[in-house]
Amino acid sequence: MHKILVDTDIGSDIDDAVCLAYLLERTDAELLGITTVTGQPERRAKIASVLCRAVGRDIPIYAGTASPLLIPQYQTEAPQADVAERYSHTDRFESGGAVPFLRETIRRHPGEVSLLTIGPLTNIGLLFALDPEIPSMLEQVVTMGGVFGPPPPNYGETEWNLSGDPHASAIVFRRSVRHRVVGLDVTHRLWMDAATLRRRFVRPLFDLAREIGQESLERWGGMVFHDPLAAATIFAPELCRYERGTVSIDTVGPTVGASRFAPDENGPHSVAVTVDPEAFFDRFFR
Repeated sequence: MHKILVDTDIGSDIDDAVCLAYLLERTDAELLGITTVTGQPERRAKIASVLCRAVGRDIPIYAGTASPLLIPQYQTEAPQADVAERYSHTDRFESGGAVPFLRETIRRHPGEVSLLTIGPLTNIGLLFALDPEIPSMLEQVVTMGGVFGPPPPNYGETEWNLSGDPHASAIVFRRSVRHRVVGLDVTHRLWMDAATLRRRFVRPLFDLAREIGQESLERWGGMVFHDPLAAATIFAPELCRYERGTVSIDTVGPTVGASRFAPDENGPHSVAVTVDPEAFFDRFFR
C-alpha cells in the first residue's frame, strides 16, 4: 500500500483530473490528502472534491497558494470548476491550510509518504523552506515537470509546472533528497485522441474526469497523459528508464523557468529519459 499526497493545479487541463481518478481507483493507493495550487485554489479544490465524492471517499482536501513567490501568476483562473456546480462537493476549504497540512501529514508518517507534484511547486517550495527536515522524511518526491531532452514540436525549453513558479521550483530541487522527475520530453509520447479516450474511458469516474476536462479535450483534440505517467511510476517505476543527477532551475535572465540536468550517479534526482507507451497504456486501462 502506497501512502500518497497529491499537490495539483487541477482545473486548467484534463490530465490532472484523469490522474486523480486513476489514484482514486487504485486499491494499492492510500491517498492521504490533496492540496491545490495556482490561481483560484479554492475552486480547484472543489473539482478534487467532486471526484472524491463520486466514489464515496472522504479525503482531506486543502486549498493552497494562489500566487507564485516572485513572478506574476499567469494561470489566474480554474475554468473547469464550473463543472463542479453540477455535482456533489464541499465548499469548505481552510484558506492557507495546504502547507501546514502537508507538513503535519508527512511528520505523522516519516519515511512512508510519496509526494506527487503535478502543478507549479509553490506549496512545496514553501513547505521545504518552512521545515528543512521534510525532504528527508519523505519516501520520495515524484514530479511531472521540466524538459530534459529535445522538446516536443511547438514547445520551448520551459514547461509549465516548473516555470509557473521557478523560484519555488529551485527551492524544491535544491533541497529534495529522493526525487523522481518525469519531464515533458518523455510524457508527450503518451498522446491519445478524443475519440479513443471516449471509447476507452468506460468506468464512471474516468468518464467524469473526461467531462471535467472536456473544454481542454476539444481545444487540443485529445490528451497527453503527462500527470498520469508520473503517478504510474509510483507503482511501476520500470515504465521509464532514468538517469541520475542533479536538476537545477534558471531563476534569472531570458531562460527563467528552464530546467537543467547534470548527470551524476550520486545525485539526488532521477530523471526519466524514455517511456514504454504500450506498457503504460496497458497498465493504465487495466
